[in-house]
Amino acid sequence: MITNNTALLTVTDLHKSFAAREVLKGLDFTVHKGEVIAILGPSGCGKSTLLRCLNGLETIQSGSIKLDGVELNTPTTSWINVRQKIGMVFQSYDLFPNMNVIVNILLGPLKVQKRTKLEAMQEADELLTRVGLIDRKTAYPRELSGGQKQRIAIVRALCMNPEIMLFDEVTASLDPEMVREVLEVIQALAKQGMTMILVTHELNFARRVANRIIFMDQGKIVEMADPETFFTNPQTDRAKQFLTVFDF
Repeated sequence: MITNNTALLTVTDLHKSFAAREVLKGLDFTVHKGEVIAILGPSGCGKSTLLRCLNGLETIQSGSIKLDGVELNTPTTSWINVRQKIGMVFQSYDLFPNMNVIVNILLGPLKVQKRTKLEAMQEADELLTRVGLIDRKTAYPRELSGGQKQRIAIVRALCMNPEIMLFDEVTASLDPEMVREVLEVIQALAKQGMTMILVTHELNFARRVANRIIFMDQGKIVEMADPETFFTNPQTDRAKQFLTVFDF
């Protein structure tokens, strides 16, 4: 994992509500270039909502989100442009079923970024080779396993050359034998210095790959620490309670 002191993403006093229910209650954290942050916490604590706010899929009520020092919480923010810098991979793959793998991957680079087909195709082939799926480039989603679909979704996001990647429970819907192949891709990205925020229930993986753990509960950041400190010596009763159900 490659990290430096450059603040890539800064979140300050972030609040998000759905009607009268506040789901994010004043979050503060900074993500540095090359850092991998794993966000842990019980279901319903706001982890996925946070990622969707960072990618502009949910509007926030107040607070600040800055990417490269530029404020994103403004009425004039072009989220189409921002999402080229903040890539996101979802639990549900979201591949277009009527398009084969390579067309799914090239859609963004060609239509949004207006890159040449030759350049985008070369990059797609390189990425598909890296994740072990170059032989599936003409296959359709229905012909792929869940793990293969998720790796294709990662390639599609990477082909936009983002500065930071968000992963929202990307292994949650996979059979156990398919989880490893997806986690190996994410671990390789970490070693190559990709800045990432992971929402995951794979705690052993989070401990192994992350530079920092953010533990959330009831819409708040309860604890923030390096993985070894969090897993071996959590500082809050809530984190201790959360970890008691796991074998650490």
